[in-house]
Amino acid sequence: MMNRIIGIVLLVAGIALLLWGYDVYDSASAQVTRLVNGDTPKEAWIGLVGGGICVLVGLLKLK
Repeated sequence: MMNRIIGIVLLVAGIALLLWGYDVYDSASAQVTRLVNGDTPKEAWIGLVGGGICVLVGLLKLK
């Protein structure tokens, strides 16, 4: 039962992180930064990668 609750919490947190990371990645300032020097903001990477890991671990906990 506890694994299921942890899995749901990780899944929800992961989805929220993914959405936040994509929002940062798609922001106007990030687009200008990518245009000028080709770098993606580290906040976007943290949100996208961290969110993906949380979703993966959450799904594994639900099984």
